[in-house]
Order: sequence, then structure tokens, then C-alpha cells
Amino acid sequence: MKKRLVGLIPATYTPFTADGAVDLSSIGPLTEQLLADGVSGLYVCGSTGEGVSLSTAERRQVAEAFTSATRGRVPVIVHVGHDSLTEAAALAAHAAEIGADATSAMPPCYFPIRDAAMAVECAAAVAAAAPKLPFYYYHIPAMTGVAIDVVDFLKQAGDRIPNFAGVKYTANTLQEFQECVAFDGGRFEMLSGYDELLLPGLAVGAHAAVGSTFNVAAPLYRRLMSAFAAGNLDRARQEQLRAVAMIRVLMRYPFHPAMKAVLAMIGTPCGNCRPPLPTLSRADEQRLRESLDAIGFFTWARPHASPAAI
Repeated sequence: MKKRLVGLIPATYTPFTADGAVDLSSIGPLTEQLLADGVSGLYVCGSTGEGVSLSTAERRQVAEAFTSATRGRVPVIVHVGHDSLTEAAALAAHAAEIGADATSAMPPCYFPIRDAAMAVECAAAVAAAAPKLPFYYYHIPAMTGVAIDVVDFLKQAGDRIPNFAGVKYTANTLQEFQECVAFDGGRFEMLSGYDELLLPGLAVGAHAAVGSTFNVAAPLYRRLMSAFAAGNLDRARQEQLRAVAMIRVLMRYPFHPAMKAVLAMIGTPCGNCRPPLPTLSRADEQRLRESLDAIGFFTWARPHASPAAI
């Protein structure tokens, strides 16, 4: 029986060169930085990794690079979701071939999915392509528009998908998340995907967390989780409030471009984002750095790192 996922799992960024090509050479250093920060796994080619902006061939290359770079030190979950279920299944099969530890997929979202039954059928088609790997459904309705009842999804997926493991839940409907955690005696793993709600997620029983800002502030989130586990709620609340302040600053700008700017500041440059995501101006990068410095980010989120000059 497989072990449950635990701890912090960054949704990794895909590095790009100045001309917009995937920069495979930067995946190793990024992986090492994350592992040094004490993360518990990697979630690749998801929303954070601009998976939908990559070609299928590029997604294979990125998945291979991260899997190779980890060398089995932490689990690698490969997001394989695609509007074409055929492509998604092929990506899932590839993930199994390269030694990934799990697959995950958001549902097709161009043609609307209006109920859990269809979402389950789509997930089943993808999960069946890598039957020996745990499969995690990716619930992110703000991006996909697929706002199904996830409890209903769990009821159906458990019988329909033999390798169904749980849900990466990226939504702020905490009451539904709690229902999912408790469903069938905690049968399925519920991965909290909302960084601002990590502490509430832990309070209702999240098994692990997958997030974008873990790339730049894993030490902060590890302190939060440790404080919660030790019953030190005052400390946990303090760390969560710092995370909220950091995210508030980041959200003044296009989020993923801002995050890539911060990665450069902490010494792990990953280039810019691909269109249609924009690129921050040098002036905005400087303002972002100054705003983060003003809230103490480089002290409490990156205590062992010095910001590189912009």
C-alpha cells in the first residue's frame, strides 16, 4: 500500500530561456533549492508550471527533467490534464514510464462539465493509462469553470477508478474541503491547494498541501505546519498571517510573473512566463522587491537567502 503524501509540495515553475524556450538546464538548480528548503514532493506541469502553455513534447521533457533531478528523494506528481483525453492519457502513460510517483489532472474545460459523473468519467480515462500510479483529481474551478460537487465526485470515483487516491483541492470552499477530508472515514487524500488557507486546511484535516508560494517561502510554511502539529496555534497563526501579507503584495501584480521575479531575487532564476501571461517591467520588479522587503519577507520567508540584485 502506498504512503500518503505529507508536508509541503510546491507546484513547480517551468523555467524558460530569454527567447521563450523551455530551459531544462535550470530545473536541476530549482529542484535542489526546493529540496534544501525541506519540501516533501514536487507537483509539475500544473497551473503554476504553465502546463497548458506547453506543447505535449515539452510537458514530457519537463516531467522527465524534474523526475530525474529528484533522484527519488521526494515524490513527483505529474499533472497530465488536457482538453484532449487522448493526450492526457498519453501523458499519464509517459509519467509512469519515466518513474513518476503519481499523476494528477484537471478536467477538460473547453466544453463544459456540469456534473460529477462526467468529471469522474474523464478522470477514469486518464487514470487508466497509468494504472499502477495513484491518481489525484485537480479541482480548481476558478480556472476551469468545472464547479462540481466534490463530495459527489468522491462517492463515484472510489468505485469507478481503482487507482484514485484523492484530490488537489484549490478552492476557498473550506466547508466542502472538510466534508471531503471526512468522507468515508478519511478514505481519500485531500491536498490543500490554497496557500492563504493552509492553516484552516490543516485544522480540518488536510493531509498535505500543494502551492505556488512554497517555491519561495517553504521555510515559512514549514514553521507554520510544525507549530500547528505542536499545538502552538499562536505561532501558526502568526506564520499564516505572514503568508497572507506576502501573497497580498504578490497579488498587486500578475501573480505568476511576480513569482518568477521573486525566484530570481532569491537566486533561482526561471526566466519569464509565456504569453498570454505578461512580463513584469523592471520598475515593477523593483517595487515588488521593495514591498516584500518592507514586510520582512527576506527575513522570515528566506532566513538563509540573500536577495540577488535586480
